[in-house]
Amino acid sequence: MAAAPEDGVRQRDAERTRTEILDEATAEFADRGLAGARVDEIAARTRTTKRMLYYYFGSKQGLYLAVLERAYAGIRALEQQLSVSDLNPARAVRAVAELTFDHHEAHPDFIRLVAIENIHHAEHLRSSPLREGLAGPAVGVLEPILARGRETGMFRDDVDAFDVHVLISSFCVFRVANRHTVSAIFGRDLLDPARRAHYRRMVGDLVVEYLTARVGQD
Repeated sequence: MAAAPEDGVRQRDAERTRTEILDEATAEFADRGLAGARVDEIAARTRTTKRMLYYYFGSKQGLYLAVLERAYAGIRALEQQLSVSDLNPARAVRAVAELTFDHHEAHPDFIRLVAIENIHHAEHLRSSPLREGLAGPAVGVLEPILARGRETGMFRDDVDAFDVHVLISSFCVFRVANRHTVSAIFGRDLLDPARRAHYRRMVGDLVVEYLTARVGQD
């Protein structure tokens, strides 16, 4: 039997409320961390109640994990949507690097949440039923690119998709996570719009140059 119209409205309202809670919780946890975040503040900003938050997420830790899962799912979804099969391997891997660069710059809360979860030794993420699915897209988009590059002799064959993922992430995460300390010490803003194109091209160059380097070459 089809759901009554009222049921559909209630479902949409529930989904909207859940999304609003996650939006506000993302900002709160990214700003204050797990220990410092206040559920009361999140409830007030979403015009709901602490009891309603616990109804949706079970606990403060459950809400935090939901925020973390959604943050990872966002970048994984973009990776899955990236269409690079018609590009040559070098341009394709550059596109992956550029996508990561753009995402991390646009989502500094994601970088802060990852840093916070590392402080907790990933104890919450390890308990996530979605954990295993969060790795697949990251390496899945790179594996066929690397395979094509090896087949044509363009890429070295001693590097796997995880290696390349780490190489790209290292640059893109550092640029956002360490923006303020780098500015304080070196007097240079890594997110300066005037240098954005330079850094975006730089991460692509790093990955392509590494993959096309000949092992053992002097």
